Amino acid sequence: MKVKYFAWVRERVGKAEEIVEPPPNVRTVGELVAWLAGRDEAYAHAFETPKVIRVAIDQTHVKPDAMIAGAREIAFFPPMTGG
Repeated sequence: MKVKYFAWVRERVGKAEEIVEPPPNVRTVGELVAWLAGRDEAYAHAFETPKVIRVAIDQTHVKPDAMIAGAREIAFFPPMTGG
């Protein structure tokens, strides 16, 4: 699946997007975040406070317990503020 990173998540990971193939035991957004955070220090830094990261699956906002099966694209971004 394609994973996209936005704003400071992108800056910390060091890339805007990538194709990933998580292991079969990674079934939810929360599990995906944990798996990504375990990849290396950059990902660990990007996902150090998972509660503040917002996620969209195929351009629909979802919660950490959302299933990732069949997702074409998962996007991670920090909370948005108005102005």
